[in-house]
Amino acid sequence: MKSQLQWVSVEFKCFFRNFISVFFTLIFPPFFLLLFGEIYGNDPTPMFDGVGSVDASLPGYIGMVICVTGIMSLPLSLTGYREKKILKRFKATPTTPMQIIVAQIVVNILMTVIGSILLVLIAKWRYNVHFDGNVFQFALAFLLTVLCIFSMGFVIASLMDNSKAATALANVIYFPMLFLSGATIPLETMPDGIRNIANFIPLTHGVRVMKGIWNGKPLSGYLTEILILTAISAVCIGISVAFFRWDSDHT
Repeated sequence: MKSQLQWVSVEFKCFFRNFISVFFTLIFPPFFLLLFGEIYGNDPTPMFDGVGSVDASLPGYIGMVICVTGIMSLPLSLTGYREKKILKRFKATPTTPMQIIVAQIVVNILMTVIGSILLVLIAKWRYNVHFDGNVFQFALAFLLTVLCIFSMGFVIASLMDNSKAATALANVIYFPMLFLSGATIPLETMPDGIRNIANFIPLTHGVRVMKGIWNGKPLSGYLTEILILTAISAVCIGISVAFFRWDSDHT
């Protein structure tokens, strides 16, 4: 346990030394929150079923944080470790490669939570955002979305041999997911064609569930989204277990 905690501490330091990860986890989502909050305010509006723009958009910005850590930070770090043979070398030491992977998961989940809490604090301070849902149900929706997106990140880390390939695939997944899922721009403001495309994006379903619960709807009203997120998680975990390698040389 002590060794694992030491690795978590090391990975935290590595995370904060990566400006891109810090920026897109802790700075970029609050920037979007403040930008659109200042434009639209948080007065109730029919466009968002009688809730304010920030109340409707905040769960999407939380989804943005999940997307950053799960699709960009986690898989690129693991791919880089394998490419540099860090995972292979630790097989010859008391530290196992699995400890590094666990540390990466813990750090990225904690940074996701920290980024999400930061968003909520800013939204409460600046726009008096309201939470009308059940905290336990929202936490379940949040964790299920994290599981789904992180499992997709593990697929990237499992299938890509090097950092360049992993970065290319992560970008192909990340940017459409970011801008077409309701994470940055609410789906209510998009044309019907974009909304139809959004239904094929996993993060859309996570944002939809979190948004509904945040604004007072029960978790039981989103069984379809829950099943989709669970199915994607199961498939991606299966692929990761089958194809993850400790060494890029396939040895």
